[in-house]
Amino acid sequence: MISCDSPGLAPVDQALATLLAGVVPLQRSERVVLAEAAGRVLAESITSPMNVPPAANSAMDGYAIRAADVQQATELTLIGRSMAGHPFEGSVAPGECVRIMTGALLPAGTDTVVMQENVTLPADGAVAFAQPAVAGDNVRAAGEDILHGQLLFSAGRRLRAADTGLLASIGIDSVMVSARLKVALLATGDELVEPGSQLADGQIYQSNSFGVGALLQRFGCEVLSMGTIEDSEAALRQAFQRADEVADVVLTTGGVSVGEADYTRDVLESLGRMDFWRLAIKPGKPFACGRLPSSLFIGLPGNPVSALVTLHQLALPMLRKLQGEDAVQPVRLPAKAAAMLRKRPGRLDLQRGVWSLAEDGSLQVRATGGQSSGVLSSLSEANCFIVLEQERGRVEAGEMVTIELFDGLLL
Repeated sequence: MISCDSPGLAPVDQALATLLAGVVPLQRSERVVLAEAAGRVLAESITSPMNVPPAANSAMDGYAIRAADVQQATELTLIGRSMAGHPFEGSVAPGECVRIMTGALLPAGTDTVVMQENVTLPADGAVAFAQPAVAGDNVRAAGEDILHGQLLFSAGRRLRAADTGLLASIGIDSVMVSARLKVALLATGDELVEPGSQLADGQIYQSNSFGVGALLQRFGCEVLSMGTIEDSEAALRQAFQRADEVADVVLTTGGVSVGEADYTRDVLESLGRMDFWRLAIKPGKPFACGRLPSSLFIGLPGNPVSALVTLHQLALPMLRKLQGEDAVQPVRLPAKAAAMLRKRPGRLDLQRGVWSLAEDGSLQVRATGGQSSGVLSSLSEANCFIVLEQERGRVEAGEMVTIELFDGLLL
Protein backbone atom coordinates (compact mmCIF):
# COMPACT_ATOMS: atom_id res chain seq x y z
CA MET A 1 0.00 0.00 0.00
CA ILE A 2 1.20 3.50 -0.80
CA SER A 3 2.31 5.41 2.27
CA CYS A 4 -0.20 8.07 3.30
CA ASP A 5 0.07 11.36 5.16
CA SER A 6 -1.88 9.60 7.93
CA PRO A 7 -1.37 5.89 8.65
CA GLY A 8 -4.09 3.38 7.84
CA LEU A 9 -5.76 5.28 5.00
CA ALA A 10 -7.31 3.10 2.28
CA PRO A 11 -6.59 3.92 -1.40
CA VAL A 12 -9.80 5.13 -3.02
CA ASP A 13 -9.94 2.64 -5.91
CA GLN A 14 -9.51 -0.31 -3.58
CA ALA A 15 -12.06 1.06 -1.13
CA LEU A 16 -14.62 1.66 -3.87
CA ALA A 17 -14.22 -1.87 -5.21
CA THR A 18 -14.81 -3.25 -1.71
CA LEU A 19 -17.79 -0.97 -1.12
CA LEU A 20 -19.41 -1.96 -4.42
CA ALA A 21 -18.86 -5.65 -3.74
CA GLY A 22 -21.12 -5.31 -0.70
CA VAL A 23 -24.05 -3.78 -2.60
CA VAL A 24 -26.82 -6.04 -3.91
CA PRO A 25 -29.18 -4.49 -6.51
CA LEU A 26 -32.77 -4.03 -5.43
CA GLN A 27 -35.24 -6.13 -7.41
CA ARG A 28 -38.04 -3.58 -7.62
CA SER A 29 -39.42 -2.15 -10.84
CA GLU A 30 -42.42 -0.34 -12.26
CA ARG A 31 -43.88 0.44 -15.67
CA VAL A 32 -43.91 4.08 -16.71
CA VAL A 33 -45.23 5.83 -19.79
CA LEU A 34 -42.56 6.85 -22.28
CA ALA A 35 -43.07 10.57 -21.60
CA GLU A 36 -41.84 9.97 -18.03
CA ALA A 37 -39.03 7.53 -18.83
CA ALA A 38 -36.09 9.89 -19.52
CA GLY A 39 -33.55 9.64 -16.71
CA ARG A 40 -34.93 6.34 -15.42
CA VAL A 41 -32.97 3.07 -15.39
CA LEU A 42 -34.27 0.30 -17.64
CA ALA A 43 -35.28 -2.88 -15.84
CA GLU A 44 -35.75 -4.82 -19.08
CA SER A 45 -33.87 -5.30 -22.32
CA ILE A 46 -35.60 -3.97 -25.43
CA THR A 47 -35.46 -5.39 -28.94
CA SER A 48 -37.10 -3.76 -31.91
CA PRO A 49 -40.39 -5.23 -33.16
CA MET A 50 -39.94 -3.54 -36.56
CA ASN A 51 -37.59 -2.02 -39.10
CA VAL A 52 -36.89 1.70 -38.92
CA PRO A 53 -37.64 3.05 -41.39
CA PRO A 54 -40.32 0.40 -42.01
CA ALA A 55 -39.96 0.76 -45.80
CA ALA A 56 -37.61 2.44 -48.26
CA ASN A 57 -38.25 6.19 -48.52
CA SER A 58 -36.76 9.28 -50.04
CA ALA A 59 -34.02 11.33 -48.40
CA MET A 60 -34.61 14.24 -50.82
CA ASP A 61 -37.27 16.14 -52.68
CA GLY A 62 -36.94 14.94 -56.28
CA TYR A 63 -37.97 12.17 -58.64
CA ALA A 64 -38.15 8.43 -58.02
CA ILE A 65 -36.76 6.44 -60.94
CA ARG A 66 -35.28 3.14 -62.02
CA ALA A 67 -31.51 3.80 -62.16
CA ALA A 68 -31.28 1.51 -65.22
CA ASP A 69 -33.46 4.00 -67.11
CA VAL A 70 -31.03 6.89 -66.53
CA GLN A 71 -27.60 5.68 -67.57
CA GLN A 72 -27.27 8.60 -69.93
CA ALA A 73 -29.05 11.89 -70.54
CA THR A 74 -32.70 11.04 -71.12
CA GLU A 75 -36.33 11.98 -70.53
CA LEU A 76 -38.89 10.00 -68.51
CA THR A 77 -42.67 10.27 -68.33
CA LEU A 78 -44.05 11.69 -65.09
CA ILE A 79 -46.97 9.53 -63.91
CA GLY A 80 -47.74 10.74 -60.38
CA ARG A 81 -46.43 11.80 -57.02
CA SER A 82 -45.52 10.24 -53.66
CA MET A 83 -45.91 12.45 -50.59
CA ALA A 84 -45.05 11.77 -46.93
CA GLY A 85 -48.12 10.01 -45.58
CA HIS A 86 -49.66 9.74 -49.05
CA PRO A 87 -47.72 7.15 -51.07
CA PHE A 88 -48.00 6.58 -54.82
CA GLU A 89 -50.36 3.73 -55.57
CA GLY A 90 -49.27 1.29 -58.22
CA SER A 91 -45.98 0.42 -59.86
CA VAL A 92 -43.57 2.41 -62.00
CA ALA A 93 -42.75 0.88 -65.37
CA PRO A 94 -39.57 1.38 -67.43
CA GLY A 95 -39.44 4.88 -68.90
CA GLU A 96 -41.60 6.37 -66.12
CA CYS A 97 -40.88 8.39 -62.95
CA VAL A 98 -42.75 9.77 -59.95
CA ARG A 99 -42.43 13.11 -58.20
CA ILE A 100 -41.39 12.35 -54.60
CA MET A 101 -40.92 14.36 -51.42
CA THR A 102 -38.59 13.80 -48.47
CA GLY A 103 -39.82 10.96 -46.25
CA ALA A 104 -42.29 9.62 -48.82
CA LEU A 105 -42.35 5.90 -49.61
CA LEU A 106 -40.34 4.80 -52.63
CA PRO A 107 -42.84 3.60 -55.27
CA ALA A 108 -42.75 -0.02 -56.42
CA GLY A 109 -40.49 -0.41 -59.42
CA THR A 110 -38.09 2.39 -58.46
CA ASP A 111 -34.74 2.20 -56.68
CA THR A 112 -33.28 5.70 -56.82
CA VAL A 113 -34.16 9.34 -56.20
CA VAL A 114 -32.68 12.15 -58.26
CA MET A 115 -32.95 15.45 -56.43
CA GLN A 116 -35.04 18.11 -58.07
CA GLU A 117 -32.10 20.48 -58.63
CA ASN A 118 -30.62 17.99 -61.15
CA VAL A 119 -33.60 17.77 -63.53
CA THR A 120 -35.46 20.04 -65.92
CA LEU A 121 -39.08 19.97 -67.08
CA PRO A 122 -38.99 20.47 -70.88
CA ALA A 123 -42.72 19.88 -71.44
CA ASP A 124 -45.86 18.78 -69.61
CA GLY A 125 -45.53 15.20 -68.46
CA ALA A 126 -41.79 14.92 -69.13
CA VAL A 127 -38.77 15.08 -66.85
CA ALA A 128 -35.26 15.49 -68.34
CA PHE A 129 -32.21 13.97 -66.65
CA ALA A 130 -28.86 15.41 -67.77
CA GLN A 131 -26.50 12.89 -66.13
CA PRO A 132 -26.45 9.18 -65.27
CA ALA A 133 -28.02 8.05 -61.98
CA VAL A 134 -26.42 5.77 -59.39
CA ALA A 135 -28.69 3.06 -58.01
CA GLY A 136 -29.72 3.71 -54.41
CA ASP A 137 -28.88 7.42 -54.39
CA ASN A 138 -30.93 9.49 -51.94
CA VAL A 139 -32.86 6.46 -50.68
CA ARG A 140 -33.21 5.47 -47.04
CA ALA A 141 -33.39 1.69 -47.02
CA ALA A 142 -35.83 -0.24 -44.82
CA GLY A 143 -34.12 -0.97 -41.51
CA GLU A 144 -31.30 1.48 -42.22
CA ASP A 145 -31.60 2.90 -38.70
CA ILE A 146 -32.94 -0.11 -36.75
CA LEU A 147 -33.46 -3.70 -37.83
CA HIS A 148 -36.34 -5.90 -36.74
CA GLY A 149 -35.16 -7.99 -33.77
CA GLN A 150 -32.16 -5.74 -33.05
CA LEU A 151 -31.20 -5.30 -29.40
CA LEU A 152 -31.60 -1.59 -28.70
CA PHE A 153 -30.98 -1.31 -24.97
CA SER A 154 -30.00 -3.71 -22.23
CA ALA A 155 -31.38 -3.57 -18.71
CA GLY A 156 -29.29 -1.20 -16.60
CA ARG A 157 -29.19 1.69 -19.06
CA ARG A 158 -30.22 5.11 -17.81
CA LEU A 159 -32.45 6.43 -20.59
CA ARG A 160 -31.41 9.64 -22.35
CA ALA A 161 -33.71 12.03 -24.17
CA ALA A 162 -32.67 10.58 -27.55
CA ASP A 163 -33.37 7.06 -26.23
CA THR A 164 -37.01 7.90 -25.57
CA GLY A 165 -37.34 9.25 -29.10
CA LEU A 166 -35.81 6.04 -30.43
CA LEU A 167 -38.28 3.96 -28.42
CA ALA A 168 -41.15 6.03 -29.74
CA SER A 169 -39.92 5.40 -33.30
CA ILE A 170 -40.54 1.65 -32.85
CA GLY A 171 -43.99 2.16 -31.35
CA ILE A 172 -43.14 1.57 -27.67
CA ASP A 173 -45.25 3.72 -25.34
CA SER A 174 -44.14 2.41 -21.93
CA VAL A 175 -41.14 0.67 -20.37
CA MET A 176 -40.22 -1.22 -17.22
CA VAL A 177 -37.77 0.78 -15.11
CA SER A 178 -36.15 0.35 -11.72
CA ALA A 179 -38.12 1.98 -8.95
CA ARG A 180 -36.70 5.26 -7.72
CA LEU A 181 -34.44 4.88 -4.73
CA LYS A 182 -35.87 6.38 -1.56
CA VAL A 183 -33.05 8.16 0.26
CA ALA A 184 -33.62 9.49 3.77
CA LEU A 185 -31.31 12.47 4.26
CA LEU A 186 -30.18 13.52 7.74
CA ALA A 187 -27.80 16.25 8.84
CA THR A 188 -26.23 15.99 12.28
CA GLY A 189 -24.76 18.66 14.52
CA ASP A 190 -25.82 20.96 17.37
CA GLU A 191 -24.22 23.90 15.58
CA LEU A 192 -26.51 23.67 12.56
CA VAL A 193 -29.54 25.90 11.99
CA GLU A 194 -31.81 26.21 8.97
CA PRO A 195 -31.38 29.08 6.50
CA GLY A 196 -33.69 31.96 7.32
CA SER A 197 -33.06 31.63 11.05
CA GLN A 198 -31.00 34.03 13.16
CA LEU A 199 -27.52 32.74 13.93
CA ALA A 200 -26.42 32.59 17.54
CA ASP A 201 -22.79 32.45 18.62
CA GLY A 202 -21.15 29.23 17.46
CA GLN A 203 -23.90 28.37 14.98
CA ILE A 204 -23.68 27.96 11.21
CA TYR A 205 -26.31 27.52 8.54
CA GLN A 206 -27.04 23.96 7.53
CA SER A 207 -26.16 23.67 3.83
CA ASN A 208 -25.43 19.99 3.22
CA SER A 209 -29.05 18.92 2.91
CA PHE A 210 -29.50 21.43 0.11
CA GLY A 211 -26.39 20.57 -1.91
CA VAL A 212 -26.51 16.82 -1.28
CA GLY A 213 -30.29 16.70 -1.66
CA ALA A 214 -30.20 18.57 -4.98
CA LEU A 215 -27.56 16.19 -6.37
CA LEU A 216 -29.57 13.16 -5.28
CA GLN A 217 -32.71 14.56 -6.89
CA ARG A 218 -30.82 15.14 -10.14
CA PHE A 219 -29.65 11.54 -9.91
CA GLY A 220 -33.30 10.48 -9.78
CA CYS A 221 -33.74 9.62 -6.12
CA GLU A 222 -36.82 10.35 -4.08
CA VAL A 223 -35.26 12.37 -1.26
CA LEU A 224 -36.91 12.13 2.13
CA SER A 225 -35.70 15.05 4.24
CA MET A 226 -35.42 14.03 7.89
CA GLY A 227 -34.13 17.39 9.08
CA THR A 228 -31.20 18.21 11.35
CA ILE A 229 -30.57 15.84 14.23
CA GLU A 230 -28.98 17.00 17.48
CA ASP A 231 -25.78 15.43 18.72
CA SER A 232 -27.30 12.98 21.18
CA GLU A 233 -27.39 9.21 21.11
CA ALA A 234 -31.14 9.07 21.80
CA ALA A 235 -32.00 11.54 19.03
CA LEU A 236 -29.83 9.72 16.50
CA ARG A 237 -31.28 6.34 17.40
CA GLN A 238 -34.84 7.59 16.98
CA ALA A 239 -33.99 9.30 13.69
CA PHE A 240 -32.25 6.22 12.26
CA GLN A 241 -35.12 3.94 13.24
CA ARG A 242 -37.66 6.28 11.65
CA ALA A 243 -35.59 6.67 8.47
CA ASP A 244 -34.97 2.92 8.18
CA GLU A 245 -38.73 2.29 8.10
CA VAL A 246 -39.31 4.45 4.99
CA ALA A 247 -36.11 4.45 2.95
CA ASP A 248 -33.91 2.20 0.81
CA VAL A 249 -30.87 4.25 1.84
CA VAL A 250 -30.23 6.30 4.96
CA LEU A 251 -27.63 8.98 4.21
CA THR A 252 -26.12 11.29 6.80
CA THR A 253 -23.80 14.27 6.59
CA GLY A 254 -21.55 14.77 9.59
CA GLY A 255 -21.04 12.58 12.61
CA VAL A 256 -18.69 10.05 10.98
CA SER A 257 -15.41 11.31 12.41
CA VAL A 258 -13.88 10.17 15.67
CA GLY A 259 -14.89 13.08 17.90
CA GLU A 260 -16.42 12.60 21.32
CA ALA A 261 -19.76 14.01 20.15
CA ASP A 262 -19.97 11.79 17.05
CA TYR A 263 -22.42 9.11 18.13
CA THR A 264 -23.31 7.82 14.69
CA ARG A 265 -20.97 4.86 14.80
CA ASP A 266 -22.17 3.57 18.18
CA VAL A 267 -25.85 3.91 17.23
CA LEU A 268 -25.40 2.26 13.84
CA GLU A 269 -23.47 -0.67 15.25
CA SER A 270 -26.21 -1.26 17.84
CA LEU A 271 -28.96 -1.20 15.20
CA GLY A 272 -27.18 -2.95 12.36
CA ARG A 273 -23.65 -2.84 10.99
CA MET A 274 -21.31 0.00 10.17
CA ASP A 275 -17.95 -0.02 8.44
CA PHE A 276 -15.89 3.10 9.04
CA TRP A 277 -13.45 4.04 6.32
CA ARG A 278 -10.52 6.40 6.54
CA LEU A 279 -9.81 7.03 2.89
CA ALA A 280 -6.71 8.37 1.16
CA ILE A 281 -8.76 11.11 -0.52
CA LYS A 282 -8.82 14.86 -0.15
CA PRO A 283 -11.33 16.28 0.53
CA GLY A 284 -13.33 13.63 2.36
CA LYS A 285 -11.15 11.31 4.46
CA PRO A 286 -13.93 9.98 6.75
CA PHE A 287 -16.60 7.87 5.04
CA ALA A 288 -18.97 5.29 6.50
CA CYS A 289 -21.05 2.53 5.01
CA GLY A 290 -23.15 -0.22 6.52
CA ARG A 291 -26.63 -1.59 6.96
CA LEU A 292 -29.67 -0.90 9.06
CA PRO A 293 -32.36 -3.60 9.41
CA SER A 294 -34.14 -2.54 6.19
CA SER A 295 -31.82 -0.14 4.41
CA LEU A 296 -28.29 0.66 3.29
CA PHE A 297 -26.45 3.26 5.34
CA ILE A 298 -24.02 5.83 3.91
CA GLY A 299 -22.28 8.39 6.13
CA LEU A 300 -20.68 11.41 4.46
CA PRO A 301 -18.32 13.90 6.11
CA GLY A 302 -19.78 17.08 7.53
CA ASN A 303 -17.65 19.60 5.66
CA PRO A 304 -19.73 20.69 2.64
CA VAL A 305 -17.11 20.12 -0.07
CA SER A 306 -16.12 16.77 1.43
CA ALA A 307 -19.78 15.73 1.56
CA LEU A 308 -20.41 16.50 -2.11
CA VAL A 309 -17.12 15.03 -3.34
CA THR A 310 -17.55 11.73 -1.48
CA LEU A 311 -21.19 11.59 -2.53
CA HIS A 312 -20.18 11.96 -6.16
CA GLN A 313 -17.11 9.74 -6.11
CA LEU A 314 -18.15 6.97 -3.69
CA ALA A 315 -21.84 7.04 -2.78
CA LEU A 316 -23.27 7.52 -6.27
CA PRO A 317 -21.48 4.45 -7.71
CA MET A 318 -23.02 2.48 -4.83
CA LEU A 319 -26.48 3.92 -5.56
CA ARG A 320 -26.08 3.10 -9.27
CA LYS A 321 -25.43 -0.54 -8.44
CA LEU A 322 -28.24 -0.63 -5.87
CA GLN A 323 -30.62 0.60 -8.60
CA GLY A 324 -29.30 -1.90 -11.15
CA GLU A 325 -27.67 0.72 -13.35
CA ASP A 326 -24.56 0.02 -15.41
CA ALA A 327 -21.35 1.56 -14.06
CA VAL A 328 -20.49 4.98 -15.49
CA GLN A 329 -16.88 5.91 -16.21
CA PRO A 330 -15.92 9.57 -15.70
CA VAL A 331 -14.43 11.58 -18.54
CA ARG A 332 -10.78 12.22 -17.70
CA LEU A 333 -8.43 14.19 -19.97
CA PRO A 334 -4.86 15.52 -19.85
CA ALA A 335 -4.45 19.26 -19.27
CA LYS A 336 -1.66 21.69 -18.50
CA ALA A 337 -1.57 23.37 -15.11
CA ALA A 338 -1.94 27.11 -15.67
CA ALA A 339 -0.46 27.86 -12.23
CA MET A 340 1.22 26.08 -9.35
CA LEU A 341 -0.93 23.58 -7.41
CA ARG A 342 -0.16 22.85 -3.77
CA LYS A 343 -0.15 19.13 -2.92
CA ARG A 344 1.45 16.78 -0.39
CA PRO A 345 2.00 13.09 -1.19
CA GLY A 346 -0.27 10.70 0.66
CA ARG A 347 -3.84 11.21 -0.57
CA LEU A 348 -5.64 11.38 -3.89
CA ASP A 349 -6.46 15.08 -4.17
CA LEU A 350 -9.54 16.16 -6.13
CA GLN A 351 -8.90 19.86 -6.37
CA ARG A 352 -11.66 21.97 -7.83
CA GLY A 353 -10.69 23.57 -11.12
CA VAL A 354 -11.78 25.45 -14.21
CA TRP A 355 -10.63 24.07 -17.54
CA SER A 356 -10.35 26.23 -20.65
CA LEU A 357 -8.65 26.22 -24.03
CA ALA A 358 -5.20 27.75 -24.35
CA GLU A 359 -4.26 29.85 -27.39
CA ASP A 360 -2.85 26.77 -29.13
CA GLY A 361 -6.14 24.88 -28.61
CA SER A 362 -4.84 22.60 -25.85
CA LEU A 363 -6.58 22.12 -22.52
CA GLN A 364 -5.39 24.08 -19.52
CA VAL A 365 -6.70 24.18 -15.97
CA ARG A 366 -6.47 26.42 -12.93
CA ALA A 367 -7.63 25.82 -9.37
CA THR A 368 -10.62 27.76 -8.06
CA GLY A 369 -8.89 29.53 -5.20
CA GLY A 370 -8.80 28.04 -1.72
CA GLN A 371 -9.10 24.25 -1.63
CA SER A 372 -10.18 23.78 1.98
CA SER A 373 -13.01 21.29 2.48
CA GLY A 374 -15.08 24.09 3.98
CA VAL A 375 -14.76 26.43 0.98
CA LEU A 376 -17.93 25.54 -0.90
CA SER A 377 -17.41 28.36 -3.41
CA SER A 378 -14.45 26.38 -4.79
CA LEU A 379 -16.92 23.74 -5.98
CA SER A 380 -19.59 26.17 -7.09
CA GLU A 381 -17.13 27.97 -9.39
CA ALA A 382 -15.55 24.80 -10.82
CA ASN A 383 -16.27 22.81 -13.97
CA CYS A 384 -13.87 19.93 -13.30
CA PHE A 385 -11.81 18.10 -10.72
CA ILE A 386 -8.03 18.30 -10.97
CA VAL A 387 -7.11 14.69 -10.21
CA LEU A 388 -3.74 14.69 -8.43
CA GLU A 389 -2.48 11.17 -7.83
CA GLN A 390 -2.01 9.86 -4.30
CA GLU A 391 1.79 9.76 -4.46
CA ARG A 392 2.15 13.10 -6.28
CA GLY A 393 3.48 16.25 -4.64
CA ARG A 394 3.40 19.90 -5.60
CA VAL A 395 2.61 20.64 -9.26
CA GLU A 396 4.44 23.45 -11.01
CA ALA A 397 2.88 25.66 -13.66
CA GLY A 398 3.18 24.01 -17.07
CA GLU A 399 3.16 20.43 -15.76
CA MET A 400 0.57 18.02 -17.13
CA VAL A 401 -2.25 16.86 -14.88
CA THR A 402 -5.44 14.85 -15.30
CA ILE A 403 -8.81 16.57 -15.12
CA GLU A 404 -12.20 14.93 -14.61
CA LEU A 405 -14.94 16.86 -16.38
CA PHE A 406 -18.00 17.58 -14.29
CA ASP A 407 -20.99 15.54 -15.42
CA GLY A 408 -24.59 16.71 -15.56
CA LEU A 409 -24.99 16.01 -11.85
CA LEU A 410 -22.40 18.59 -10.77
CA LEU A 411 -22.85 21.24 -13.45
